[in-house]
Amino acid sequence: MKLTGAQALIKSLEREGVEVLFGLPGGAILPVYDPIIDSSIRHILVRHEQGAGHAAEGYAQVTGRPGVAMVTSGPGATNIVTALADAYMDSVPIVVITGQVATTSIGTDAFQEVDTTGITASVTKHNWLITDANDISRIVAEAFHVATTGRPGPVLIDFPKDVANATIDYEEPGELELPGYRVASAPDERSVAAAVELIAAAERPVLYVGGGVIKADAAKELAHFVGLTGIPVTTTLMARGAYPDAEALHLGMPGMHGAFAAVTAIQRCDLLISFGARFDDRVTGRVEDFAKGAKVIHVDIDRAEIGKVRRPEVGIVADCRLAISALNEQIAKNSAAQSRDRIATWVERCLDWKQRFPFTYEGAGTAAPGDIGRIKPQFVVEELRRLTPPETILVAGVGQHQMWAAQHWGFVDPRSWVNSGGLGTMGFAVPAAIGAKVGCPSKMVWAVDGDGCFQMTAQELVTASSERIPVKIAILNNAYLGMVRQWQHMFYEQRYSEVYLSPDLPDYVKWAEAMGCVGLRVTDPKDVAAAIEQANAVNDRPVVVDFRTDSMEHVFPMVPAGASNDEILVHPSQADQPR
Repeated sequence: MKLTGAQALIKSLEREGVEVLFGLPGGAILPVYDPIIDSSIRHILVRHEQGAGHAAEGYAQVTGRPGVAMVTSGPGATNIVTALADAYMDSVPIVVITGQVATTSIGTDAFQEVDTTGITASVTKHNWLITDANDISRIVAEAFHVATTGRPGPVLIDFPKDVANATIDYEEPGELELPGYRVASAPDERSVAAAVELIAAAERPVLYVGGGVIKADAAKELAHFVGLTGIPVTTTLMARGAYPDAEALHLGMPGMHGAFAAVTAIQRCDLLISFGARFDDRVTGRVEDFAKGAKVIHVDIDRAEIGKVRRPEVGIVADCRLAISALNEQIAKNSAAQSRDRIATWVERCLDWKQRFPFTYEGAGTAAPGDIGRIKPQFVVEELRRLTPPETILVAGVGQHQMWAAQHWGFVDPRSWVNSGGLGTMGFAVPAAIGAKVGCPSKMVWAVDGDGCFQMTAQELVTASSERIPVKIAILNNAYLGMVRQWQHMFYEQRYSEVYLSPDLPDYVKWAEAMGCVGLRVTDPKDVAAAIEQANAVNDRPVVVDFRTDSMEHVFPMVPAGASNDEILVHPSQADQPR
C-alpha cells in the first residue's frame, strides 16, 4: 500500500496500540499532523512541550503502557528534554517523536535545527534518526520494544520533514533484530539458592523495596514473600503502594525524609534484601555508613545496578516478579527461611520504632491544627486521603509538599502514586496529573503541588480545561520555595536568599478561573474538608484549591545531606525518645 512517511508513522503507532498522543505541532513535524485527522489516536494539544513529556510519563506510570509524545524540531525538541531525563531517571517507558529539518539541511544550522539525537543520547535508552522512509515501521516497532522491555525507559525517534513527505510501499515490520540488546531472563537458580540460605540464617533482615517491583507488577509476589518470611518491609519513594502502608510489617519509606523506623531498621539490619532499588544517595546517606553490618541480596533487572553503589553478597539479574516468585518457591521448601522465632525479637524492635516515631507535626490529630489561618500542610494531605475514594491516584510535584504527600497519604495499591523521584523536576505535577487522568479516566486524580512548582507548568490546565480532563490540584501555598527555605533555615543560619514567592502574587483563584477551572481558596483549617468535598463534586472541569499553609513548617524526619543515616533528625516532639 502506498503511504507517505507521515501516514506510515501514524499507522505504525496505531499498530503498537497507541490510543493517546500528547503533542504540539510545528513546522518540521507538520506533515505528520495531517494524517492524525483520520486516525483513531486521540491527540491532546498541550501548551508547552515539557507538558507533553510529563503527561506521557503520568499516563505510563498509572497504566504500565508506554506514553507517547510528539513535538517539532529545535526548541520543541529541547523543551521536552527535561521530561526525557525525568523518565530516564525513574525508568518510565515513553516514546517521543521529534520533527527534524530535511535530511539535506541537517548540519547547515537550518531554521529550528538542533542535533536532537546528540542532545538526548544520555537521557534515553536509545534514539533513532530516520533517514529512509522505508525504515519507519521497523524503527517504531524497535522503539516500543526497547522502551517497554528490560528496565523500562524513554526512547526518541527523530523524524526529518522530507522523510515524512516521501512516498513508500508500506510493509509491516518483520521479526526484530537488535544485536547487543539483551533483556534479563529467568533468575539464576544458584543465586536464588544462595539468597535463600542468607535469608534462612539472618536474625535481623529487612526488605528494601524499590520502583522495580511496581514496574514488574510484582506486588502480589512481594506480599507472598512477606507472608512466607515475616520480614519487615520498607518501600522507597518510587515504590509507594507496592506494599500497603496499613500492613503491620510495613515500616514506611526509607531515605532523607523517610520514616525513622524504616531508616533505622536498614541501618541496624544484618541482611538487606533489595528488590528493584538502585541504592540512591537519598536512601543511603553517606554510603560508607549505610547498613554497615548487613549482608546484601540485590535483585535488579539492570545488570549495571548490581554492585554500582554497594557490592552485594548475592546479585540476581532478573525481572523482580520472576525473581521473587523463584525465591518464594524455594522458601516454601525451606523451613528455616520461614522461621518467625529467629527474627521475632528483631521484628518487635522494628515495630517499637514504628510505634514511637510516627510521622507527626504540631497539632496532629486535631480538626484545626496550629493557629487560625495557618493550615498545616500535612493536615491537608490527611484530609485529602480521608475524603477521597480508596483508588484515588495521587500525583505530586517536587519539594516539601512531595514529601508530605509521600508520608501522610497512606498508600494501598501500586500505580496509585505518580511523582518525579530521581530528577526531582519542579513543575511535574500538573501535566503528569493530566496524563494520569487520561490513562485512568474512571479514577479520581488529585495532584498535590507547591506554589513554586505550580507556577512552572500551570498553563497545562488550559489543556485540561479544553480537553475536559477533570484533574484536581491542591496547592500547598506557603509563599516560599519551601524545601530550599528549610535548608537555608537549618544549614545557612536562616539567611533566606531568593526563596520568597508571596502568597497573593499571582492570585491562584483568578488564574485558575482564567484557565477554565474552578478556583477555591482556603485560609482556615476548619474549611479544609468542605473545600475538598466541593472539589470532589466537580467532574466536568479541573479544580484548583489554594490552601494557605504554614510557611514555617519543616519536613521531618530528615537526614542532612552528606550525613550518615544514623544522624537522622526527628520531629522536635520526638527528640527525647530513646532510640
